[in-house]
Amino acid sequence: MARWDPGAEERLKRAALELYLEQGYDNVTVTQIAERAGLTRRSYFRYFPDKREVLFAGSERLPPALAEAVRTADPDTAPLTAALDALARVGARLVEHADGAKERRTVIDASPELQERERTKAAAITAAIRDALKQRHVDAGTADLIAQLATMAFHNAFQRWIEAKGRAPFPNCLDAVTDELRAALGGT
Repeated sequence: MARWDPGAEERLKRAALELYLEQGYDNVTVTQIAERAGLTRRSYFRYFPDKREVLFAGSERLPPALAEAVRTADPDTAPLTAALDALARVGARLVEHADGAKERRTVIDASPELQERERTKAAAITAAIRDALKQRHVDAGTADLIAQLATMAFHNAFQRWIEAKGRAPFPNCLDAVTDELRAALGGT
């Protein structure tokens, strides 16, 4: 077997998701994932540091991408609009690589450990948006509030996109959530 097997990372992700759905996250070992993918345990650790991260691979790229999209928004754009536009653009690219999103969500929802990891990911997104807004000279309190609202909208829009089985474009899901948020806050 080649040292770097083409397609190994994707096979590991697929094997992990299958096993987590079949047996539950807590009942699966890295060795089982590697064997299901036709690889060794050692090969697994070339791609992922632990069994949790196979579900979150690539998520570390999301906060910097969002921050860059917020920072480069038109300077005349209102802060909330800049954040939501950034989420729409980056989210549209994200869902292109979100195979198995519904299954992944099922696994995460069934595990407190994975839910905590998901909250950590959301906090990183919030911090990235907040810091980018502050770089746009938005005061700290407003930047924090907008970042929290935007992250919540992003999470809800992604959940809607999953429920729509990818048939609705992500930006449309985000627009629907944003419209509901504005209505709930009494805006138009």
